[in-house]
Amino acid sequence: MKVKTMLRINKSITEEELIADCRKGKASAQRSIYDRLAPKMLGVCLRYIKDREEAEHVMIGGIVKVFEKLDQFKGEGSFEGWVRRIVVNDCLMYIRKNRNMSLETDIDSVVESPNFGAIDDFLQAEDLMKLIDELPIGYRTVFNLYAIEGYNHAEIAKMLGINENTSKSQLSRARKWLQSRLSEIESELEKDITNGSAKN
Repeated sequence: MKVKTMLRINKSITEEELIADCRKGKASAQRSIYDRLAPKMLGVCLRYIKDREEAEHVMIGGIVKVFEKLDQFKGEGSFEGWVRRIVVNDCLMYIRKNRNMSLETDIDSVVESPNFGAIDDFLQAEDLMKLIDELPIGYRTVFNLYAIEGYNHAEIAKMLGINENTSKSQLSRARKWLQSRLSEIESELEKDITNGSAKN
């Protein structure tokens, strides 16, 4: 009986109430929001920034910025989505400041999007994310923004200070690179299955 009462008390604090308390400067509310969002936002940062320590630094800075800009959140749409946009922008600022993104402007060799229909048959989502992490930084950044965050090429071009054709080129090259790696993995798996059958 006591356990049920405790659970009700914990769940009674809504996101809206936490945000209101954060606006009043209540440290406990800020801590609660940080605890809820930090793991997810760190995952976002790690998709753009390979170094975990640097990713954590950017994530913390992003959430601090969230608290500073909290009055700008009007309650329209998801609070987590609003936070995510701030964190992604901070990741892009970090990349522009610390990395050469090597964004090619050559559009001549752009290829059509390959067919990813068979991916789920032999690759788990976690494995696919690891492959995405292996992409060159320019490819990876555009791929994440387009395929995962849902931005269009016009928005990506504006965010990265490039033209739309460059964004399309980067996405196409990223897909081609991933398709090549997936083909290699599929071939390796087929060899392993064949070798296993031969041994039996």
